[in-house]
Amino acid sequence: MATDEDRLPDYKSQKKKPTSDEDKRKKKIVPGSLMKAVIRPGGGEVTPADGDQVIYHCTIRTLDGVVVQSTRREFGGNGAPIRHVLGKSKMILGLLEGIPTMLTDEVAMFKMKPEMHYGEEDCPVSVDDRFPKDSELHFEIELIDFSKVISEDLGVLKKVIEEGQGWETPREPYEVKAWISARSGEGKMVLSRAKQPVHFTLGKSEIPKGLEMGIGTMSRGEKAVIYVTGQHITETPLISAVEGVEEIYFEVELVHFVQVRGVLGDGRLIKRRIRDGRGEFPMDCPLHDSLLRVHYKGMLLNGAKTVFYDTKVDNHGQPLEFSSGEGLVPEGFEMCVRLMLPGELAVVTCPPEYAYDKFQRPANVPEGAHIQWEIELLEFEMPKDWTGFNFRQIMEDVEKIKGTGNRLFKEGKYQLAKAKYEKACGNSFSLDNFMFSQLIQHSLSKFKLALCVLFIWKSDTTFVGFMQLVLREFKHVNPQDDDEGKEFSDTRNLLHLNVAACFLKMGDCRKSIEECNKVLDANPIHVKALYRRGMAYMAAGDFEEARNDLNKMMSIDKSSEPTAKAALLKLKREEQEVHRRARNQYKGLFDKNPGEISEAGVGEREESATENNNDEHHHDLVNNEQDMQQVAARTRLSFMSGLLPKVKRLFAAVGLNRCTIL
Repeated sequence: MATDEDRLPDYKSQKKKPTSDEDKRKKKIVPGSLMKAVIRPGGGEVTPADGDQVIYHCTIRTLDGVVVQSTRREFGGNGAPIRHVLGKSKMILGLLEGIPTMLTDEVAMFKMKPEMHYGEEDCPVSVDDRFPKDSELHFEIELIDFSKVISEDLGVLKKVIEEGQGWETPREPYEVKAWISARSGEGKMVLSRAKQPVHFTLGKSEIPKGLEMGIGTMSRGEKAVIYVTGQHITETPLISAVEGVEEIYFEVELVHFVQVRGVLGDGRLIKRRIRDGRGEFPMDCPLHDSLLRVHYKGMLLNGAKTVFYDTKVDNHGQPLEFSSGEGLVPEGFEMCVRLMLPGELAVVTCPPEYAYDKFQRPANVPEGAHIQWEIELLEFEMPKDWTGFNFRQIMEDVEKIKGTGNRLFKEGKYQLAKAKYEKACGNSFSLDNFMFSQLIQHSLSKFKLALCVLFIWKSDTTFVGFMQLVLREFKHVNPQDDDEGKEFSDTRNLLHLNVAACFLKMGDCRKSIEECNKVLDANPIHVKALYRRGMAYMAAGDFEEARNDLNKMMSIDKSSEPTAKAALLKLKREEQEVHRRARNQYKGLFDKNPGEISEAGVGEREESATENNNDEHHHDLVNNEQDMQQVAARTRLSFMSGLLPKVKRLFAAVGLNRCTIL
């Protein structure tokens, strides 16, 4: 039985984050080269981190106490503290390593060997030739303050006063509630704290641009000061133009925000959270194959918001129960429920193509209707894994999942169907960098849960994803004898070929061929795999490879001749069509006298290709014998898709090989 680690995607092969110059420099630090003594303790518990702007005074002395350099007036400096951004500004190695250990208002003495300050080889900070860079020195540092850099031009900074809860932060078009007051850099009151929190929507220019950027980094309950300067101080309903003010300090307490998501990214499918659920998003959201229980009310987005269905009224008060990933509810409905937490209440606005235009439409819902659902996710049950199952129980479960995939295939939901087939065969999926950076902080079980949430979130449609889930687990099954081994092998091959059929229907010929190769690598004379790969080659315009597979199929199994001959006849027509288009494309191209220009493709525009649909057959994955006797639906080829794989042979066919390029 597989371990948890076996079931996780392999991230070792992913491209690693390149090592920064600062990291390379830090590796050169040796014990004893940098020592710290605290002169005055600081306050708080948080220390600076990479990306923070630090403000500090620095006085450099020799070991004898002679001041070499200082920012303080009493030691000959100009009195202005130094401002650096950790990880971005050029700094000496000792401070790059030492300042992140300090608290606000702390004063510390760092004893540095030459390689830790300006005596470092290839030091990025230059210094006057008279500076004793080859000597061991004392650096007295007072950390005045530090803040998080929000904008690269340092026009927006944030200082956290009190940490918030959770890691979710608001973004467009979230609805936010916060206490806000503001002062200018000189201390003049710009905005006093109101009696009620300020309500606004991110992305609608209701608050200054810089303030919006800063609030977008805050979590619930967080208190912070956001420093906004220059072009980031924009005129808004919250603050009108303030003459002569170039810097504003906003004191913000983020009270609450409502998650509003454009699920498709184009503003058509919108999910608005009305009531928070239990747990953390997205780790505690439902994953693929979960059993979901929801109450919902469906309304038409007309003036009256006509209710066409309510589970609490029309279903005797019983919730709707369905399994995710099986195409049992409208696509937009499931996409949004998959982003909900148990106990959450949300309002979903859905366009027709993701509601009932491509799903069984209720009688009282007109075609092309925009829909609004009020959805409450009551609870969900996690999908069962095969831990503790014997071989027979696993195979029975696989048959059920495969049957669901076959149904989805017939319904044209290829994305979900492919996911079902692949569930057991070990095919992995990708994880976007943002979600990974958030999820690595959680336990293994929550990590796996979030992976599945993300996988379905990123899935476009339906059937393909269904079969992927079968194949991912199936590779961990261990047959105990020859009979079980044969059954396992046959089932796995069938699943791979069903995935190949999904890819072919989706127009991805290359991946379809790859799935067939997984079967043929183990069994080069697998007739059905040869047939399916031949059809994929044909769809890709690689006629010679297609012909080889179909001829080999007949030589191995004489009973497959009717199917193979029908496919070869189809291949011949496809090839003739491509050649006809090529001749029309180049018709008259070489008939003109020198100096004259012919117009290629005239013949192509003057006549259209005839369509012959008599060889269309229905593809049924449930009955394997019938599947072998049917021919896949004709794929319309563009001229270039058929021409490119075999350019040389095609030019020979139309007689262009006799022409010489001068």
